[in-house]
Amino acid sequence: MSEKARPAPQGKGSAKKPSVAKPESRLAMVRRARRINRELAEIYPYAHPELDFRNPFELLVATVLSAQTTDLRVNQTTPALFAAYPTPEDMAAAAPEHLEELIKPTGFFRAKSRSLLGLSQALRDDFGGEVPGRIEDLVTLPGVGRKTANVVLGNAFGVPGITVDTHFGRLVRRWKWTEQEDPEKVEAEICAIFPKSEWTMLSHRVVFHGRRICHARKPACGACPIAPLCPAYGEGETDPEKARKLLKYEKGGQPGQRLSPPPDYPGLPAPPLGAPVP
Repeated sequence: MSEKARPAPQGKGSAKKPSVAKPESRLAMVRRARRINRELAEIYPYAHPELDFRNPFELLVATVLSAQTTDLRVNQTTPALFAAYPTPEDMAAAAPEHLEELIKPTGFFRAKSRSLLGLSQALRDDFGGEVPGRIEDLVTLPGVGRKTANVVLGNAFGVPGITVDTHFGRLVRRWKWTEQEDPEKVEAEICAIFPKSEWTMLSHRVVFHGRRICHARKPACGACPIAPLCPAYGEGETDPEKARKLLKYEKGGQPGQRLSPPPDYPGLPAPPLGAPVP
């Protein structure tokens, strides 16, 4: 039995009440959050958007397709899609049935096809065939919300932004940076903790950590380099050997999600659609 679990000794007088940890102050939380970000920057110096793209239009389309599926499946799907429809003008004129067939592997293909046709037509008709570089314009496009807009702005235009996907939201709540559930409120609270210059890379680092180590159902706590800074330590596997077996992608010696990863990515490229996983 551990020391913490051992019952208080019986004897004369009343037993001492167990000490209660003092609530963390706002200042202490901000300092801890910024230290976690610095640690993540050392753990993932190669953090990057995990969607393959060559221009803002490809990133916009890929991000819309990434809803309710993996970046890997999107990356395996977009080569044929962009070969058929390389520009907004091309995609705006696509036959819906053909577009649906090309994006079918990503799921929800009818709704996504409508979004792609709508946003391509809007780009052609309202923005001269170019993806706009302002969030106010991006969110007017069909199928584009703040998350998608921030992905495009941060990675295609260099405009800082926080991308609140399921991984990001889960981790920042585990780390007690926020208690908010609504993505826009999460975004606002996290933006207030970090300097603007850190927003885009912070998003990549947190998402990388969520996909590789701090999983939703069973975090690999025993293999987590930032465990001493994590108030949720112990929610997952704490045995180091067992935890290491939970690591994913390059941390687990497996391919990443991009077919064309950046040159500094230390892992294996993902296989094309239909190819066996190494």
